Amino acid sequence: MSEIVGLVGISHSPFATMMPPTGPDAPGGRFLADAARVARAVAALAPDALVVVGPDHFHANFYDAMPPFVLGVEEAHAFGDFGSRRGRLPVAEELAWAVRDGLAGAFDVALSFALTVDHGIVQGYEMLRGTADLPLVPLVVNTAAPPLPSLARCVGLGRALGAAIRACADPGRVLLVASGGLSHWLPSNDPRDPAVPADRRASMIHGRRDVEAFSAAREPRVRALAGRPDAPVNADWDAWFLGRLARCDVDAVVGLGDDGLEKDAGSGGHEVRTWLIGLAAAGRPLVWTSYEPVPEWITGMAIGTTFEVS
Repeated sequence: MSEIVGLVGISHSPFATMMPPTGPDAPGGRFLADAARVARAVAALAPDALVVVGPDHFHANFYDAMPPFVLGVEEAHAFGDFGSRRGRLPVAEELAWAVRDGLAGAFDVALSFALTVDHGIVQGYEMLRGTADLPLVPLVVNTAAPPLPSLARCVGLGRALGAAIRACADPGRVLLVASGGLSHWLPSNDPRDPAVPADRRASMIHGRRDVEAFSAAREPRVRALAGRPDAPVNADWDAWFLGRLARCDVDAVVGLGDDGLEKDAGSGGHEVRTWLIGLAAAGRPLVWTSYEPVPEWITGMAIGTTFEVS
């Protein structure tokens, strides 16, 4: 039987690779330093595989067919957006199929034999794996394209995921990684929203026809969001959220509903669904956290672990 050795929840931002800090006291410096500390703690845990739960930012999933959850079981390819890693990633296939079989029935998770993942999966994987090319099981959660899977449904998926991992016949050590959030405000991704420009709406629906061209057109718009020291980040809400997970109180977060979550954490705050899934799968609270509001990266950058970090 497999063992879950812990969970790491970690924020991601395209600007962590595009606009790395110039020094330890520059914006993002504390976050990256603490991420390196966590990577050393992960190495000491010696996991055999990572289950990485993260979003897609319209690099693999579009409104021609938008699944709430997608599991990669054979091949995973990093898209390479915003300076992140590009190319094939190693997949823990036996564990991936155990997860699929364990979820079947209660959750109709979409299946991919050739999954494309972007920085929402790759950045956390790269930061935490250290020098080891650890195999991963990628689980992509729709956090950007309304209507979203409910917060309660994500908690239920997390509990089923934890049970599926523990039931895997392979006696491996598995680390859960939840990549996303915390508070940040992004332009609308809802095709029903009349404020969405027609060309971007078409790309969100038909972008699969030429993903590279869509991404190339989108990156300058994303880059234009960076570097503002006054960009909105809600550090008080982020602290509240981390505090709830330190108490394993996912019900308080679920109770916010989508509107309450978005009001205080922004449209990008929906990415905390990955943390809810990870915590529910681990079945234990966060015991160590790190936080830095980085408005220049438009995000509250957090790390939380269910194990101590020195």
